[in-house]
Amino acid sequence: MVKLIFCVRRRPDISEPEFHRYWREVHGPLVTTVAAVLGIRKYVQVHTLPGPVSQALAASRGAPEPYDGVAELWFDSAEALMASTASPEGAAAGRELLADEKRFIDHARSPIFPAEEHQVV
Repeated sequence: MVKLIFCVRRRPDISEPEFHRYWREVHGPLVTTVAAVLGIRKYVQVHTLPGPVSQALAASRGAPEPYDGVAELWFDSAEALMASTASPEGAAAGRELLADEKRFIDHARSPIFPAEEHQVV
């Protein structure tokens, strides 16, 4: 399995609560409607918990501005990930997701990359 990891930061004009609501209630269900076409085996949203614990952890490491969350999308292989938008249906699904992401995600500050998981504990 290969994961597509998307470290997400919200657009500056979107409040934190609105960002999390939209991601969970609008974008998440949209992903489920196109998952089969794109070959997505699993989709997980990891929402950052703001507050003193998060601030203390960041301060203890001199960490940069936090992400608002991380999206994890599982694919069978790197080849499956690359082929996900090769068909006309896949390309249309990819365009639909990107258009929706532009409503709440600051793409210029949100890295995205493929990864392999190596469980340690």
